[in-house]
Amino acid sequence: MADAGRGRGRAEPWPLGDAGRRHPAWAWPAAWSDFARAAAERIRKWASVEVGPGRLMPWLPVAFGTGVVVYFTAETEPLLPAALALALASAAVAVLARKRPVAFPLLLGVAASAAGFATVTWRSAHIAHPVLHHLAIGVSVSGFIEIREERERADRIVVAVTRIDAPRKLDQAPDRIRVTVRKGTSPPVGAFVEFKARLSPPLAPLRPGGYDFARDLFFQRIGASGFVTGPIKLAAPPAPPGPWLQFATTVSAMRGVIDRRIRTVLHGDERAIASALLTGTRDALTAPVFDAMYISGLGHVLSI
Repeated sequence: MADAGRGRGRAEPWPLGDAGRRHPAWAWPAAWSDFARAAAERIRKWASVEVGPGRLMPWLPVAFGTGVVVYFTAETEPLLPAALALALASAAVAVLARKRPVAFPLLLGVAASAAGFATVTWRSAHIAHPVLHHLAIGVSVSGFIEIREERERADRIVVAVTRIDAPRKLDQAPDRIRVTVRKGTSPPVGAFVEFKARLSPPLAPLRPGGYDFARDLFFQRIGASGFVTGPIKLAAPPAPPGPWLQFATTVSAMRGVIDRRIRTVLHGDERAIASALLTGTRDALTAPVFDAMYISGLGHVLSI
């Protein structure tokens, strides 16, 4: 740089520092930079608190639910062996990485998600069963009685079907059915019976948004409902009952003993309400008591 006040020119270096720097055409505002640094610091503090001892445990149900959501977003039904293998592999990897402070929580969340996905896949495969799609008349049914319900006007039984024959071939023969029989004619739980029945598909909601009977029966693995059209015959079973049926028979016998004891000690409506609450037997409830329970909003207690 030349000095105009002197006759002889003198060279000087270009000034360093901010005066000699070229500013970019656009710069990040200082306020935004401060905000970003403050936000990053706050997030870092939150993260350090969340990863403290015991603080990550509540996130495991969230990860488990995420796996369930992933199942419902699948376009096709997942394979159960693949889902179980994924859950086991994820759990094994999480166990191997248990000494790594960062990788272990992440892998544990992945394992929880895989466990949720495998659980809902197994549940779907477990309750899957054939469901009747059209009316069937004059059906011959033979099977074991699993559930016996005594009601006010009629009894109801759930039958594990071992054989079912119909004049018209059924599209899908159900494995379990629920039929209504005349009051006082239902055999005990565990009995092997043969009878004629009229079967229909599970009832759809009677109005939009109403109670879905078909959904309720589906999760009970009941594929058809109806009523018995002839006498119920006791027969010799083709094979001994399974462990579950033996357990149900034992529980039903215990409920019968409790019900007889209640009917011996109590009387009137007190006896009926006590029996309904303890054993589920609702046949002794009088119509005024039954209506009063539902009008008062306590009818669900009897249903449970």
